[in-house]
Amino acid sequence: MSYVNEQPGATAPPSTDRFRGIKRYGKKFTTRDGWLGDYDFGWLCTPGLPWGKRKASRAPQFYALDADLPILLAMTCGFQHALAMLAGLITPPIIFASALNLDGSTQAYMISASLIGCGILSLVQMSRLHIWRNYYLGTGLITVVGTSFATLSTGFSIFNSLYANGKCPSTTAADGTVTKGPCPDAYGMLLGTSLICSFLEMGMAFVPPKKLKKIFPPIVTGTVILLIGASLIGESGVLNWAGGSNDCHLRPETGIFRLCPTISAKRPLPWGSPEFIGLGFLSFITIVLVELFGSPFLKNASIIVGLLVGCIVAGAAGYMDSSAINRAPAITFLWVKTFKIRVYPPAILPMLAVYISLAMEAIGDITASAEVSRVEVDGEVFDTRIQGGVLADGIGGFVSALFTVTPLSIFAQNNGVIAITRCANRTAGRWCCGFLIFFGVLGKISGVFLSIPNSVLGGVTTFLFASVMVSGIRVLATIKWQRRDRFILAGALSFGLGDLLVPEWYAHLFDGVEANSGLQGFFDSITIVLSTPFLIAGVVAVILNLIIPPEEEEKSHIVEHDAEAEAHHDRDSSSIDETKKERSPDVGRTTLE
Repeated sequence: MSYVNEQPGATAPPSTDRFRGIKRYGKKFTTRDGWLGDYDFGWLCTPGLPWGKRKASRAPQFYALDADLPILLAMTCGFQHALAMLAGLITPPIIFASALNLDGSTQAYMISASLIGCGILSLVQMSRLHIWRNYYLGTGLITVVGTSFATLSTGFSIFNSLYANGKCPSTTAADGTVTKGPCPDAYGMLLGTSLICSFLEMGMAFVPPKKLKKIFPPIVTGTVILLIGASLIGESGVLNWAGGSNDCHLRPETGIFRLCPTISAKRPLPWGSPEFIGLGFLSFITIVLVELFGSPFLKNASIIVGLLVGCIVAGAAGYMDSSAINRAPAITFLWVKTFKIRVYPPAILPMLAVYISLAMEAIGDITASAEVSRVEVDGEVFDTRIQGGVLADGIGGFVSALFTVTPLSIFAQNNGVIAITRCANRTAGRWCCGFLIFFGVLGKISGVFLSIPNSVLGGVTTFLFASVMVSGIRVLATIKWQRRDRFILAGALSFGLGDLLVPEWYAHLFDGVEANSGLQGFFDSITIVLSTPFLIAGVVAVILNLIIPPEEEEKSHIVEHDAEAEAHHDRDSSSIDETKKERSPDVGRTTLE
């Protein structure tokens, strides 16, 4: 046996792959390219002129989902997303608190909770966590969520029911004027009912999107969105524009609401005073001017600019009260204030309908987000984005109730931010969530929002709610209108607009009916549905869509009939022409003679 002595080979150098990420981030934070890249920030901040020729400029490059995004651009785009969401996030808690006459500290907390909760749950919605097989949580796109406007109309109906049956306190003056007292328990009932109804949307996430679209086509979703916006304009927007949506709009002769917003305000005036109308119009016209002359950056924040200009003028005129800012804590977080979570049985059916509308809204918004993000809008990957988004929306409704926030929905306006900034990278979305959480933690910011005069807020929210209406019209515009579609829309609007124009038409529906507590709860549930225009219209639209058959046979019959009529017309025309040719010589001779 022989032994061969061999020298060992050279040892391979240690791998540096584990330091690659550290070096990459170090380069990103220490170089100009890592901070600024080659993005044209001048284009983003250059104002435009509505008239005359505009100087042609090259739009910045598009940053896709997984592109390397400069730090400053991520912060700038994230801040724009946050500004675009801000008005929509603070409006529902302010309106809910005003409807229930809650104290200032509770109102400030509700605004902070909305900002923090939406920031946290937007991170969940933008994620794309693999659960099992082809099921995911989140969309993997910049699909940020905010407090849904659909809950406002339903919430108003639920609150009115609670005040009517005595579960919320109210007093009646000698002249018959009813003054509603503070009722935080009503908000707790709304949260508790929302919590259990969120399981419906979670279940809908596992239904194939094609089946959902068949049950809830654009004729249904467009009608619902249209009436949500229309209801909010009448129930909140214009009322606040004229001074307030609380009992002061009834102009009672006695009590704290004989002036708006109350007699204890800094400069109270009767509802509908020209001063209030003027302040609201100033905010409204500011939005128009920003759209005309503003840069792309300002256009994305036009709602906030309108609020800012209105507040500056209102403050100079003495309409703003700094007491809300002084009372607000410097730092706050979730659960600083809590509500008694209860389930209100008559509200279950309406809230289930709300979650159905939220799921349909999510499908449309995710489709739009995928389109502006330049990713596929059909196929298996897209279907998993829809499934993950609807599931995250349902889970968000459950968690938001625990966060003391009403149900959430995907915000469509942020798709416009993606289109204008040409940045679909989720890093910008994460910065947006960070800004929202930061704004919510700083309690003084909530105090600032709370001190905004009702008329300034009304001028802005009227435009905001009208934008919701336009979104519904845009959905309806995608329909290839046939007689069936016109019939369904007419049937749905018969109830929806009728309810909107004559809100008390159902008031005596159950007069004289003796009912036990269970049956009375069912009657209350029907009353809430009937008193909410978009709910009753949505129910009618779904039923008509399911029972009215498609028009394929009728359409083919019409085509054949038209073809036969056209052929018959051609034969008649040719025979007339031949007759004219035969008679023309005789006619000519007769004329000459």
